[in-house]
Amino acid sequence: MAKRSSDWNYHPDLPLQDPSVFQDIKNPNAILRWFITHWLSLSEFVLMTLLAVALWIFCYPSLESTKTFELSWIAQTGLVNILLMVCIAGCLHSYFYIWRGQNKTLKFDEREPARNNRVFLFSDQVKDNMFWSLTSGVFQLTAYQCVTFWLMANEHMPVFTFTNNPIVFFLGLVLIPIWSAFHFYWVHRFLHQPFMYKRFHSLHHKNINIGPWSGLAMHPVEHFLYFSSLCIHWLVGASSVHLIFHVIWLGPGAAMSHTGYESLLIKDKRRLSLGTFYHQLHHRFFECNYGNQEMPWDRWFGTFHDGSDAATQATRARKKTMYS
Repeated sequence: MAKRSSDWNYHPDLPLQDPSVFQDIKNPNAILRWFITHWLSLSEFVLMTLLAVALWIFCYPSLESTKTFELSWIAQTGLVNILLMVCIAGCLHSYFYIWRGQNKTLKFDEREPARNNRVFLFSDQVKDNMFWSLTSGVFQLTAYQCVTFWLMANEHMPVFTFTNNPIVFFLGLVLIPIWSAFHFYWVHRFLHQPFMYKRFHSLHHKNINIGPWSGLAMHPVEHFLYFSSLCIHWLVGASSVHLIFHVIWLGPGAAMSHTGYESLLIKDKRRLSLGTFYHQLHHRFFECNYGNQEMPWDRWFGTFHDGSDAATQATRARKKTMYS
């Protein structure tokens, strides 16, 4: 067991290991283990896929109805997205921070969301985060989604389904989180350039101690860049399920990854992975871990913080150089 740090209420064993599919890309057994963990168990990947299928069948407008831009189906899409955010982020916040469903077990930072702090709108961290998430966040996510629906309906981009190409359909689902991690890393590094950080990204980083509503608490300029991950489908194609899965990954998925807890416990057993200490380190030390664990970009480009004291010192030195 690795040494525990008193700086945190909880953290996994340190230094952090590499859980990505690229950790041992030449080893078929390692790839198979990654695949089983992420796609053949009760993971966020599987749950998001099932949710995407359900939303496609029951909630979002049919592709046929999106051939022309009309307020009815655009409003329907926006309403579904608002309800998604309210249900997922709201339920996670209620369970962990109001009902105290597992107290502080597996919570990284022992502090509570900030109140009576003028750094935040309404002097309240949760209300501030909800405002940015449910206004600019949902609006821009819906805009990207509606444009993509329209492109699909009018065959201005490649469209495929499970029935006409099951292999491509499944590969598309597997690759979306990997693509999103690639896109997120480079957009995130760009947002940490001093000009962009001071004007836009600093709004998100007011949340040093994060919660579910922090995931989409961003400046509108950052929302525009973050959701541009969806534009990949304009080039390589998608099905409705792929698009909806990607929307869930970027929107409500951000609430899951920002819970501030590592896992959901049910009867003292870890049933669902949520936040990662990897990203929690980014919110505390800023100039590190710009990506996520699906891609090893931080390791490859020297911006990885493994949770050690040495990595903290290196990160602080990098920050001092960037802003000197």
